[in-house]
Amino acid sequence: MKELSPDYCSHLNRRHFLARFGLGTLALGGLLGCAGSEQSPSGSSGINSLALGAPHFSPKVKRIIYLFQSGGPSQVDLFDHKPLLRKMHGEELPASIRMGQRLTGMTAFQSTKPLTASLFNFQQHGNSGAWVSELMPRTAEIVDDLCFIRTMHTEAINHDPAITFFQTGSQQPGRPSMGSWLSYGLGSGNENLPAFIVLLSRGAQRPQPIYSRLWGNGFLASLHQGVQFRSSKDPVLYLSNPDGVSQVSRRATLDKLAELNQIRLKDFGDPEILSRIEQYEMSYRMQTSVPEAMDISSEPDEIFELYGEAARRPGTYAANCLLARRLAERDVRFIQLYHLGWDQHSDLPRELASQCRDTDQASAALVADLKRRGMLEDTLVIWGGEFGRTNYSQGRLTKDNYGRDHHPRCFTIWMAGGGVRPGIQYGETDEFGYNIAKDPVHVHDFQATLLHLLGVDHERLTFKHQGRRFRLTDVHGKVVKGILA
Repeated sequence: MKELSPDYCSHLNRRHFLARFGLGTLALGGLLGCAGSEQSPSGSSGINSLALGAPHFSPKVKRIIYLFQSGGPSQVDLFDHKPLLRKMHGEELPASIRMGQRLTGMTAFQSTKPLTASLFNFQQHGNSGAWVSELMPRTAEIVDDLCFIRTMHTEAINHDPAITFFQTGSQQPGRPSMGSWLSYGLGSGNENLPAFIVLLSRGAQRPQPIYSRLWGNGFLASLHQGVQFRSSKDPVLYLSNPDGVSQVSRRATLDKLAELNQIRLKDFGDPEILSRIEQYEMSYRMQTSVPEAMDISSEPDEIFELYGEAARRPGTYAANCLLARRLAERDVRFIQLYHLGWDQHSDLPRELASQCRDTDQASAALVADLKRRGMLEDTLVIWGGEFGRTNYSQGRLTKDNYGRDHHPRCFTIWMAGGGVRPGIQYGETDEFGYNIAKDPVHVHDFQATLLHLLGVDHERLTFKHQGRRFRLTDVHGKVVKGILA
């Protein structure tokens, strides 16, 4: 072993010791030894490569666009038609149906829990006969391209742990997000753009907050964290050169930084140094690729007619759906949209209608746009939130107004694209829309299925951290074979 210099030893702290002699060194060896690694422009060994070497089996899709509806859309007002609620409207939820379910503090002590029918009409659509509310007319037009899962369920009953569970596989913060796992396992399809990109929008309602840790890398290298693209002049913060700094001088600065970081890497063996080098290089390449990807001026008028005029306004849900298609065209691996404002504890009829006006047309347009471009075959689109809403009213029930509390026992999401069966409704809920009657799908099952469609065995995509091997699905999850094409 190389003799350590007195200067090195004087700076040797616990973190550096572990990085050189312990877990960090092992992790670095794994990163540097993975198949498919390339030399970056600075000459460093790249870590933005396939940790798996290759997918475990032939993938059905290349990329995912996840339209996350934050707040919990009401399945009984949108997709899960329950005629019994109209017959029993205003009657008490039977105790035999609730079966002692844990409730939030907002309705746990509510003296009555009156069953509440939707104010909105439902009709069957397409050859599949899928029931869809009048609030979603554009989605109703594409039901034969959709795979509805009506029996999603989760243990989480509050927003933050429920969203964290969907994104990271754990209700506790700190684990890598789904997009980070895919970046780590499969790398990027475009060396000039991040493998994992995040876009945010919000409805008119008061939204529940979300946090950047939802697209964080957790214990994976920071290179794998999601990159948030904003609707401002500079989509990525600090990406542009400061005033007075040219591309030539920036390139020279990065080259010199890479040399210094390589020296530091050799001395300390900290894989995060290598990640930092790669991030600098990615930022340099993104200076050209990001403005081009975000520039929608070349899109024809018919595209804005398809997605809606709101697509012309940066930061709207419609604009983000259009950007998602453009990023998918450029082979970004995981594109995550968050649309906030689905938390209707009161005034649900008005607020839910507003949310649907913001999202229905653009969601359907994205699927239709991908299909006509031949991209739906290798792209998976997902629409859904962190849980559903109760079949009873939170607070006072009136003739034309009601609210609904969180309901984790059963709710609806839809998927479209490569690898999933189009035009089906998977799973059944009971006639009250309160419990699962057939074919439950847990959050971990959902995650295992997404990885499967990308050619990944969810039990074999792991990372060793603090003495154990972690994975997105923890120690659970099974592929939902009934929805696979």
